[in-house]
Amino acid sequence: MAEPFKNLINPTVVTAIGQHLKRADRRFDRAGFEAQALAGLDTLELKARVLQVADALLATLPSDVDRAASLLEASLGPPGEGDDLASLRTSEQGLAGWAVWPLTEAVARFAIDAPERGLAALHAMTQRMTAEFAIRPFLIRHPELSLATLTRWVGDPSAHVRRLVSEGSRPRLPWGLRLQALVQDPSPTLPLLLALQDDPSEYVRRSVANHLNDIAKDHPGLIADWLHHHLPDAPAERRALLRHASRTLIKQGDAQVLAAWGLGQAFRGELSWTVGPKRAAVGGELLLQLTLHSSSAKPQRLVIDYAVHHVKANGSSSPKVFKGWTLELAGREQRQLERRHSLKAVTTRRYHAGAHAVDLRINGQVLAEAGFSLKL
Repeated sequence: MAEPFKNLINPTVVTAIGQHLKRADRRFDRAGFEAQALAGLDTLELKARVLQVADALLATLPSDVDRAASLLEASLGPPGEGDDLASLRTSEQGLAGWAVWPLTEAVARFAIDAPERGLAALHAMTQRMTAEFAIRPFLIRHPELSLATLTRWVGDPSAHVRRLVSEGSRPRLPWGLRLQALVQDPSPTLPLLLALQDDPSEYVRRSVANHLNDIAKDHPGLIADWLHHHLPDAPAERRALLRHASRTLIKQGDAQVLAAWGLGQAFRGELSWTVGPKRAAVGGELLLQLTLHSSSAKPQRLVIDYAVHHVKANGSSSPKVFKGWTLELAGREQRQLERRHSLKAVTTRRYHAGAHAVDLRINGQVLAEAGFSLKL
């Protein structure tokens, strides 16, 4: 069994934080910090562990903002090189990796009213472990200053800092505070994304794609316009970025976005769509089978998705779209496709017994439906 995610913040990590803070300043109350940080730590989930360690830092760091930030910076190890944050580890040289997350949360709290100093500390920390969560309170409390700072960071030599420009300002970052002002009006971050969409780092470009996909959930027309301006003659790396940014709207069958990708045409031909078994149980799987027979003499580019209409507790249903196939069907071609769909229990979905529909979507249009009965 895989190690629980919460154990990324563990007693060894807490001890390392205390050790390197004491190394940086002999006056630091290491014993007091570790006692508070470790109290009941094993009973907490990941985010609660991070916040408890941050609370312990706030209780033991100097009250002066600059002294506290300087002490945390002095405890850090060498910055990460290249794109890979996963390889960062705490060492004798200082803190890196997961140990830095509580430090960023502490900065977001003790330096929120000294934003220039707080952002400078996060600039250092994000090069050892992303500060994408901790920068969000600064964007909410001090939007103009924070966005001006991100604008400067667009040209930073560190890919980790450039990624923070995009990832930290995502309107709907998972696990992060929602930036409601940017949900309503994403225009302040668009110049940042434009500057980064052709960044040499794939790590940065992937964040830009996810940021654009966040925007697509509230402003689909903006993304269609972005594709209109930036997709024609785009290099391969930008095309990959824009395709990832379009994924939600492609699943939803947005006509403008499908047309931008040359996928707006209705399927021409006949099809057969089956789902089995007709009675399934949680923990099992479905076999999805699709046969396509083109009636066109020309090739057809097809994006094929399917939606499972999950039964809810009140008896209604809610569709969840899953990726199927992306292909080019030759003129008059007949093709058979199969996919297995897992019904294993997951933490993000609660299954309910009942009749579930499974519809087939080709280039955004629902063309067929089958179903199964689920038992718990």
